[in-house]
Amino acid sequence: MNWTGKRVLLTGHTGFKGSWLSLWLQQKGAALCGIALEPAKERSMFEDAKVGCRMRSVIGDTRDLELLQKTFAEHRPEIVFHLAAQPLVRRSYEDPLGTYSTNVMGTANVLEAVRKSEGVRAVVVVTSDKCYENRDWEWPYRETDRLGGYDPYSNSKACAELVVSAYRNSFFNPAEHSGHGVAIATVRAGNVIGGGDWSKDRLIPDILRAFMEERSVIIRNPHAIRPWQHVLEPLRGYLAVAESLYEAGASSGEAWNFGPDQSDARPVEWIVNELTKLWGGGARWEREKCIQPHEDQSLTLECSKAANRLGWRPSLHLRDSLAMTAAWYWARLQGKDMHAFTLGQIQQYEQRSPSHAQTLLESSEVAV
Repeated sequence: MNWTGKRVLLTGHTGFKGSWLSLWLQQKGAALCGIALEPAKERSMFEDAKVGCRMRSVIGDTRDLELLQKTFAEHRPEIVFHLAAQPLVRRSYEDPLGTYSTNVMGTANVLEAVRKSEGVRAVVVVTSDKCYENRDWEWPYRETDRLGGYDPYSNSKACAELVVSAYRNSFFNPAEHSGHGVAIATVRAGNVIGGGDWSKDRLIPDILRAFMEERSVIIRNPHAIRPWQHVLEPLRGYLAVAESLYEAGASSGEAWNFGPDQSDARPVEWIVNELTKLWGGGARWEREKCIQPHEDQSLTLECSKAANRLGWRPSLHLRDSLAMTAAWYWARLQGKDMHAFTLGQIQQYEQRSPSHAQTLLESSEVAV
């Protein structure tokens, strides 16, 4: 699909995934408007990569329905990506009500703004792989498996899925698509990695922040297994879903999984050892000794539906994703132009030639 001139509204554009998606959409020529909270004051990819330079940026909260409706009315989006969320499991234990109000009511407000708008054709709501009822079994989860979520964050994402389902059935029913013209899908991805994530209590940022500051990394759950993937992998899936919704209508208006190959579902200990080798120097880690809140030990996704119907498959192996990620932080440490560097990584990823992984490694200044 040609994105040039398409009016796109993206919530959460100041966050990690939102910043990457914003730059990608700008590169594709979309007329982009974002609405999100202010970027983090200390460090943020939004500021590092100058994400706001070629888009309209509205600072606000998705729990503010009036602001959402005003922004929708002014921008008149054709395509909506809803990424704004409280995205951290451990923070959800500290602030469960804030997590629910942001992730559930924020989603309801975005869909209400869509309902009161004219011209919206495609809506992609980002939830999480953690929306499933995790039974700690060895099989990957399919889109039809039961929703649940152990902790407030995970459960709030399951609730957001139910909100989308209710709005789809009640106001944007696929059987009546010719009348309302709106197609809505949810997308569920595993743990994403990539440059520019500075979130506290997230594995990769914690590791690389410690390496940059030349101190030991404290790892709290080395045996937990996660479906690790570079952030551009699921974002490519989100774009594919949006294109399908825009061009084909309600036939793609359902839930979609986007995860790595099963061989790339690795334990935390493997990840930290690989990054330690990539970074070199005095990089080191140790295990946290105190008791930690519950976190699921294993959760992987079945993505055959995306492969069969959208043609989406992972294009990066985990070692290449880690090399890209480490290269981004190393470039920032060296004072590089992170706007240009990030766009360069997107361009390299889009090429995905047989020599793609080697190109990525050669572009890295990290000792491998």
